[in-house]
Amino acid sequence: MSNALAREKSPYLLQHAENPVHWLPWGEEAFGRARSEHKPIFLSIGYSTCHWCHVMAHESFENESVAAVLNEHFIPVKVDREERPDVDKVYMAYVQAMTGHGGWPLSAWLTPELKPFYGGTYFPPEDRHGRPGFTSILQAIAKGWRADPSKLVAESERVIAVLRDYHATGRRGQPEEGAPPGPEASLLEAASGALGKGFEYFYEAFDAANGGFGGAPKFPRASNLSFLFRVAALQGPQSEMGSEAIRLATATLRAMARGGLHDHVGGGYHRYSVDEAWFVPHFEKMLYDQAQIAMNCLEARQATGDERFAWMARDIFDYVLRDLSSPGGGFHTAEDADSPVSGADGHGQAEGAFYVWTKAELAVAAGDDAEFLGRHLGVEDNGNVPDRLDPQGEFHGRNILVQRHGLADTARAAGLTPDDANDRLLRGLAALRTVRAGRPRPLLDDKILTANNGLMISALARAHQVIELPECVATGGTAPTPYLEAAIAAADFLHRELHDADSGLLYRSWRGGRGKTEGFAEDYAFLIQGLLDLYEACFDLRWLQWAVALQAKMDERFLDADRGGYFNSAAGDANILLRLKEDYDGAEPSPSSVAALNLLRLGAVFDRAEGSASPAATGAETYRERGRRCIEAFRTQWSAAPQAMPQLLCAFELALDSPRHVVLAGDPASREFRAVAAVLHEGIGPRRILLGLGDGEGQRWLAQRAPWLAGMKAPAVGVMAYVCEEFTCRAPVSSADELRRVLAQ
Repeated sequence: MSNALAREKSPYLLQHAENPVHWLPWGEEAFGRARSEHKPIFLSIGYSTCHWCHVMAHESFENESVAAVLNEHFIPVKVDREERPDVDKVYMAYVQAMTGHGGWPLSAWLTPELKPFYGGTYFPPEDRHGRPGFTSILQAIAKGWRADPSKLVAESERVIAVLRDYHATGRRGQPEEGAPPGPEASLLEAASGALGKGFEYFYEAFDAANGGFGGAPKFPRASNLSFLFRVAALQGPQSEMGSEAIRLATATLRAMARGGLHDHVGGGYHRYSVDEAWFVPHFEKMLYDQAQIAMNCLEARQATGDERFAWMARDIFDYVLRDLSSPGGGFHTAEDADSPVSGADGHGQAEGAFYVWTKAELAVAAGDDAEFLGRHLGVEDNGNVPDRLDPQGEFHGRNILVQRHGLADTARAAGLTPDDANDRLLRGLAALRTVRAGRPRPLLDDKILTANNGLMISALARAHQVIELPECVATGGTAPTPYLEAAIAAADFLHRELHDADSGLLYRSWRGGRGKTEGFAEDYAFLIQGLLDLYEACFDLRWLQWAVALQAKMDERFLDADRGGYFNSAAGDANILLRLKEDYDGAEPSPSSVAALNLLRLGAVFDRAEGSASPAATGAETYRERGRRCIEAFRTQWSAAPQAMPQLLCAFELALDSPRHVVLAGDPASREFRAVAAVLHEGIGPRRILLGLGDGEGQRWLAQRAPWLAGMKAPAVGVMAYVCEEFTCRAPVSSADELRRVLAQ
């Protein structure tokens, strides 16, 4: 018999709808029952593609005897962390403070007033190695609640008081209330120190043997590489620090691409590797990883000119556009790590079953190319995963495909030219892809999240600039632009389905219809970034206009007006105990890190405006001032540990330097316009804000808000490019070669 989760849309909640546990979703029904029955809440938080969430579900939540204990003594509540990141962040902060680590599934025990008094992550069902199992913990907590609930309530109040003080008094980077932002010289000095200290950290933490930073497990934390590419841009790619930064970043990307973290057959990247060599991954694939790694690859292409990094980006986009695209234009959230496997015990599921190969399976699939392919991809007779990396025995006799040899070595061993070897490799991989398509696929989490789609819009927009524009130039402007078209389709979907035109609000998720949860700070920040990137890719003013409107709504709902920076959640939800400001750029960057750069980009366009809509004219805080205050809000954190906020460090340049612009006047679809625009993305260097000028009502909107653009007119034919420093522009140029010369001066 189904429980209350059967009424939900979340794939994760629906996975638990047939559990014997009497789950309730997060909401007043659950909270009211806890109060009326005077029972503690057992809160379980996870997401649909989480391997260890599946393990705990199979071991405990599908177990009748465990369910009986939960149902008798607790009010069990399930939360999809991807739908409710505000709930997840509060209780994750508690578990991390209590245990020193975090992860999913997240397990927390709460009073009926939602205050936590005990927690952890995954618990095995039975006692193991002297540690209590889940059933023992449930029984002990139930006994303690019956005997003296006031003791647990007191503990919960103490913990919440400590957390509230910890997050509110500036110890995690927020200056004390009323403290003014530091003067520019002070920020300049502190920022310079943080940039140097951040580079030094990554230089010393670099794993020279395997790429990446530190040891196992290895996560593709994209903001680390974004920071390194920004260091190279600021120092100059040919400088000692710049070339080292590029080396660290590109070596990491190449190592990731060679390893099992990379899906060599279908494209894209798995969540992380359990070992230090990127070999054995946890096989879930997340949209936010694909977007950010693709962006890193595009930056690597710009920094090095090496076409292999463009290929790596295409590999990701091929996967996303093929397997994560929705018919309406948005992108789905993730694919699971586990999938059905014939002959498996228990539930017939195994991690990585869709992706791994026996040697016999590869021989059948690849035919005459099997020996060639097997050597290149590290296939062994008895499987290539050592026991130490396979504690559950799921990969016994199977192979995780990795690039064991470079293509030149593989070609030499096969007596082939590199071109012939490449053709043979592509043919073999296509054969594997065809056979693999007949296997049971991992679960697709087909909800569409605003924040993740914002990240993918950014990546696709940048791909248009770095990959598609040069192709357009080479073909005389006739090359297709599928990346730009996909970015526009996704933005249109979000505007149509997840934006309320009357209120201006964003909503968090869509699955067969718009979800009821309003958007969080990350939804606004990531989408605003995507819209700014999309505007600079196609110069359609509606995206810039929407970004301006969303920034105003984000400020209204999430801005910490006293200390700067942005809370993760809006005020007013009585069921959220703490309004947190995230001060760590993890698998996804923090909302404030992205918002700081968004504000500075907007300020570079609009802060000199003299019309009634201008913040400067009305005496309100300008975009630039708000962006600098956002940076200052986390000074304690980035000064002491800059590696914790590498994405925020990327905003320093615009906060400290005078604005730089390139204004292109003309028809963005013309061959001449595209040829000139392509020049702007040939390499990395100081950030320049890109603007496009044409004709019509939209351009009058822009001119009214940025009057410094007055006098710049689109020619009847061709394009005029204005290179500007501190709002002072040089004489315009009209060709790609002329623009290169001006930018090099």
